[in-house]
Amino acid sequence: MTVRPFALAAISLFVTTIGSAQDLASKPAENTPESATAALLPAAVVPAAVVPAAVTPPAAIPTPTIPDLRGFKAAADFKIGPEDVLDILVWKNCPELCRTIPVRPDGKMSLPLVNDIQAAGLTPSDLRQQLTERLAVYLPSPEVSVIVREVHSVKVAVVGAVKMPGHYEVNSPATVLELIARAQGLSDFAARDKIVVLRQNGATTTRIPFNYRKVAEGHDQDNFYVRPGDIVVVP
Repeated sequence: MTVRPFALAAISLFVTTIGSAQDLASKPAENTPESATAALLPAAVVPAAVVPAAVTPPAAIPTPTIPDLRGFKAAADFKIGPEDVLDILVWKNCPELCRTIPVRPDGKMSLPLVNDIQAAGLTPSDLRQQLTERLAVYLPSPEVSVIVREVHSVKVAVVGAVKMPGHYEVNSPATVLELIARAQGLSDFAARDKIVVLRQNGATTTRIPFNYRKVAEGHDQDNFYVRPGDIVVVP
């Protein structure tokens, strides 16, 4: 059978078309609208793991410095001294026998019916007992109260090369540096590293060195507390 030329051309075109279709089917889709849209979309955002902020431990609470109170006696052991001011109250006998009385420099005080009585060197309880005994001669079962209103007898002396030497009342714990500050500071020619504190222990006097330079540089342990009756000597 004889095949005409136009028929051969048609068959060839048909085979070529099928091969092209098969090639397209075997290749991945490229440059399709869907692939273009997918390329424009951002990558999925994955939330980062939530990491808790580092917890800073609380700062350590500094240990408070406990002052040396051995030189300041408890109220029960407090002894009245010259220049202290006392409130004397006699129950049911005010205002005749009730007074606010300063202790004289000789250590005595005066009260009606009692006259002069030694107060310095006694505790308030001791003075109350003595007043009760003396007033019992004039009053039946007197009730006496002794109240220390003001304390002026507890003093520390600062002498030598300071701007205002003298006696300073110490009614609460105070350091050597604080006493020097009360004396308006050191003079220009003071020997700052040769300061001494004289402390009377019975019949013995103790010399305690105080180095102003070291304390000024931050050696706080050398800035100790004074005691009543101390004498700060600044050469």
